[in-house]
Amino acid sequence: MLNVVVADDEVPAVEELAYLLCQDERIGTIHRATSGAEALRALEENDVDALFLDIHMPTLSGLDIARVISRFTHPPAVVFVTADEDLALEAFDLAAVDYLLKPLRPARLTETVRRVTQLSEDDDEAGRNSMITVDQGGTSRMIRLDDVRYVQAQGDYARLHTADASYLVRVPLTDLQQQWAELDFVRIHRSYLVSMNYVTAVKLTAPQGSVTVDGTQLPVSRRHLPQLRAMLETTRVRPHT
Repeated sequence: MLNVVVADDEVPAVEELAYLLCQDERIGTIHRATSGAEALRALEENDVDALFLDIHMPTLSGLDIARVISRFTHPPAVVFVTADEDLALEAFDLAAVDYLLKPLRPARLTETVRRVTQLSEDDDEAGRNSMITVDQGGTSRMIRLDDVRYVQAQGDYARLHTADASYLVRVPLTDLQQQWAELDFVRIHRSYLVSMNYVTAVKLTAPQGSVTVDGTQLPVSRRHLPQLRAMLETTRVRPHT
């Protein structure tokens, strides 16, 4: 089921859209927001699959929010809900899934939910084929998620290590751990997240456990040993004793 945020600076509009969405069995939790700031807060505090955004909200508009989340590693789907017919081109430039005009038609909203659901399913299926925006020498570029061997914490940032380079992303390691939990990434230390697909050796014995990724030995903390052991039960890697 989809967890969504509905954001509009007019409360009746929020309630109307929330009511229509809750009639659809594909919709799970609906988080309501009456400002752009509240929408971003709901996004930070909850696992959200899609945002239904009014474009013309004061201070932080729907377009502003879409620009912010476009920098996320895995941004939620964005649907604009507006009475303004003139901003559709700009909305789709921001990769909006749909552009709904008020007053809403239930049948049209049902089709939008179908599109969002299909996109979510396609993302799950694609998984490792997704692309990530990274910084390299002050320039943004895209790399494939399945090229990432391991991730190293750097304060509120994280450094992604591939076979031939490393890249900085403006996402904390804890957030990546949550986002990539179903993609065979496992936290082994407060400073490291590794892709089990590239682990070639594991040592679980005292005094210091470790995993080897592309010839690089990384420490395993005692706190994260249980999760690593659980992951090993479903992978080809066999620990050294």
